[in-house]
Amino acid sequence: MTEDTVRLALIGQVVRRRWRLLTALAVLGAAVGAAASFLLSPGYQTSSSVLLQGPRQADELLTQAEVATSSVVLDRAAAQLAWHPTGADLKKQVKTSVANGNVVTITVSADTAEHAQQLADQVAQQFVKYSGQLASNSADASVQLAQEQRETLRNQVKLTTEKISDIAKGVGGDLTVESVQVRTQLEGLRTSLEQAINDLNQADLATGIGNTVVMGSAERPDGAAAPTLTQLAVGGAVLFFLAGVFGHLFSARADRRLRGEPQIASALGAPILAGVDVTTPQGDQLPATGFAGKVRRLLGGDRPWVLPPVATSADEVNRDIRYRRVLARLSTGPADVLLLVGDDDETGRLAAQQLARLADRLSVPLRVFEFSPARPTVPDAGPDSGVLVVLGAGTRTAWELVRLAEACADAGQEIVGAVLTHPVRPAEPAKKPEPVAEAPEKALAGSA
Repeated sequence: MTEDTVRLALIGQVVRRRWRLLTALAVLGAAVGAAASFLLSPGYQTSSSVLLQGPRQADELLTQAEVATSSVVLDRAAAQLAWHPTGADLKKQVKTSVANGNVVTITVSADTAEHAQQLADQVAQQFVKYSGQLASNSADASVQLAQEQRETLRNQVKLTTEKISDIAKGVGGDLTVESVQVRTQLEGLRTSLEQAINDLNQADLATGIGNTVVMGSAERPDGAAAPTLTQLAVGGAVLFFLAGVFGHLFSARADRRLRGEPQIASALGAPILAGVDVTTPQGDQLPATGFAGKVRRLLGGDRPWVLPPVATSADEVNRDIRYRRVLARLSTGPADVLLLVGDDDETGRLAAQQLARLADRLSVPLRVFEFSPARPTVPDAGPDSGVLVVLGAGTRTAWELVRLAEACADAGQEIVGAVLTHPVRPAEPAKKPEPVAEAPEKALAGSA
């Protein structure tokens, strides 16, 4: 786990070296957002308000809001619309809520602004009609019940009035305990009478409960309601782009492979003898094998983005000098040197082969042995033998190098050092100079 602080330069490096992959992720995110708009985008929204006249209870208002979204109201509204939807289709497009002042708000959504306005108006109109029909169907029973209540209240008022009159006749003019009690009873009876009159008035007002009024036509929306298709597409593109950037940063922070020479030397317990350039046709690109390899190369994921930029290779003479220096530093060590290289390290294998060919020309005993990084195995040591580890920077973790050092110790091999390989691009062939036109053998006098 690397502890390097994430800086803006590192984010810029991700964008610069992975721009094709990030662009592909942004396009994919835009496509996902556009597809999600069919489910998340409400389209065009507008609302219509219906006033319920008369005193209403909270439960009654909620019931009226449910009536506005009933199948009967929606089916009737769908039958009046020009684009001929069904009531089941409108069920997902119509929502109701209860506002202050006995107002039921009907909110609708549609694919166009004109459809949204027409739908809101039709649902409000059909709701008012259906509510009126429900009230008229129960009008007879309601009127009969109201008449019975009024008759009962009137009888109660009449009895109370007669009783007050009888008591008032029996009360004397003297201010005694009995007279005070009687007067108290009279006040209580008068209060009961006033309450009965109030109940009668409320029963009279109840006759106007069924009246509902549409509070104007619905407004035509100016634009689609959020989130729109464009907003979801842009949001998906930005989200996928940021996910790609943070994914690269997280993978780099969680990468345990060693890249610095001091860390590699400490894990192996041996010094770094030299660093050599390895010329490959594709530089630091991974081989494009199969469909996945071709896609990786197309998206620019065939190069490690956390390593320094691959430099152009120097000429062959300079590269040969670096390999000769490695062999010269081995001359003071064991006589029999074994080159250890991982079987999955392409640049390390090429460098080991180059060292072996050069050692063969110089008559230096040098052998190449490939090991498996997961379970390294090293040949047993011979008389005056040692090993030279050849590996690419950023290809091995500390634990893999420690296991390799332990395998060498178990085989009795001494690690004389390590050689780090760096992939480079082959230098472009120099352009041939253009031929210069030869001067004529006999120049004219005065010519330059």
